[in-house]
Amino acid sequence: MNATENKPLTAAQKRQKAQKQRVWLRAVLQLIFFLSMPGAFVAGFSGVRQLFLRIGAGEVLQLDSFALSLLGLCGFTILFGRFFCGYVCAFGSLGDAVYALSGLVQKKLLHRKKQLRLPEQAVRWGQKVKYLVLAGIVVLCAAGVYGKLSGTSPWEVFSRLTALRLPPEGFGVGILLFVLILIGMAVHPRFFCQFLCPMGAVFALLPVLPFAQLHRDGEQCIPGCNACANHCPVNLKLDEASLRSGECIGCEACVGNCPRSNISRWDAASGGRFWVPAAAKAVLFFIMGVCLGFCRFF
Repeated sequence: MNATENKPLTAAQKRQKAQKQRVWLRAVLQLIFFLSMPGAFVAGFSGVRQLFLRIGAGEVLQLDSFALSLLGLCGFTILFGRFFCGYVCAFGSLGDAVYALSGLVQKKLLHRKKQLRLPEQAVRWGQKVKYLVLAGIVVLCAAGVYGKLSGTSPWEVFSRLTALRLPPEGFGVGILLFVLILIGMAVHPRFFCQFLCPMGAVFALLPVLPFAQLHRDGEQCIPGCNACANHCPVNLKLDEASLRSGECIGCEACVGNCPRSNISRWDAASGGRFWVPAAAKAVLFFIMGVCLGFCRFF
C-alpha cells in the first residue's frame, strides 16, 4: 500500500473535507424538498395573504389550511431557526442554483477570479426592502386591493412553473418581475431572500429559541480572518448581534469555513456528526409538510 494513503489528514484538510460534506448534504436536502414540496413557500405566503384579506373584509378569522400552513412554518422557525429558508424553500434553492451557475459562467467563460456581488452598503439597505414589501402587501390586502392585482405576483408565476404549468394570459407583470428576480439571483447570493421575500421578513421578525441560534466565540478568532463573514450568503458580520438579528438562514456556511470551529450551537452535542441535526430537522419538517399538504407525492 502506498505510504501516502496512510498519511493522516491535516486539520485544514479535515476542515475542507467536512465543508464539502456539508455542502453536499445541504444540496441533497434542498433538491429533495424542491422536488417534493415546491409549494411550501406559496402556502405560507397564502396564509399571510388570507389573514389580512379577512381582516380587511371584516370577516371572522378561520383556522383553515392557509392559517395552519402559516402557523406551522412560523412555529418550526421559532423552534429551529430559519431551517425552512436555508434548506426547504424552493425559491431560495432556485436562487442558490442560479448564483452557482452564474459563478461557473463567470469563471469559465468570462475568466473572472471573483464572482460578482453587490456592494456591502447596498446590501445593508437592500435587506430592509423586504419589510417594505411585506408592509405593502399587508396594506393592500387589508384595503381589499390585493385581490384585484391578479397576474402581478412573481411567486405565483414560480408556483405554476414548479407545477409544470405555464402562466396564463394576464401574467405579463408577474413574468417580468420573475425574470428580473432571476437576474438579481445571478448577481448576488440569496437576492430574493435578502431583499424582496415577504416570508423572509416574517421569519426574521420571529423570536428564535436560544438553543437554535448560532453562537460565535470571537475571542478565539484569528485576527483579520473573516472567513465566516466572507462565506455568509446573507452578508452577516457574524457577531452575536447579527446572529440574533433574524437574518441568519441557518445554512451553516460559516460553521464549515471557520478555521478554529468557533461557531456552533446545540448540535455541537451530536459528537461531531454534523449531518445528524440537519437530517433530523429535515425529517421533522417533511412529516409536518406531509400533514399540512405541502408534499406533491402524498
